[in-house]
Amino acid sequence: MANYDDFKKRAKDAFGTLADASVEAYKVDEEKARLLAKKAKLNAGIANERATFRRLNVEIGATYYKLFKDNPNENLKTQCEEVTAAYERIAAKQQELENLKNCNNNCDAECECPDEAEVPADTVCKDGVCSVEQKEEPCEEETEKTDAE
Repeated sequence: MANYDDFKKRAKDAFGTLADASVEAYKVDEEKARLLAKKAKLNAGIANERATFRRLNVEIGATYYKLFKDNPNENLKTQCEEVTAAYERIAAKQQELENLKNCNNNCDAECECPDEAEVPADTVCKDGVCSVEQKEEPCEEETEKTDAE
């Protein structure tokens, strides 16, 4: 029995040491997980604040442009002129899109056509002018041949 008691004691000590080591490893892993979660939360917070910062910078710039576009500070004059030019290019492209919409998809150039509802389906825009294509009427001889057949 002494051998069994000795074996039992050694097994208990070994399992105790193993259990202590696994508890210690669990605690270390738990602390690492806590730190990773905290870092992720902080990084998400930083990203949110940077997004807020960018949004506010855009709003401040837009407000400044609206208020001072005609008389900007010398340091911002070039940027205000670039914004104005971009707005003008956008307006020109939007007008071109409207012209194309109103030309019943038959345009070969920019034109000033009336609304699509007023334009017949066979309208074609050439050199900025809308016109209805004239279809050639078959001559009387061709009509008679068709009727005879």
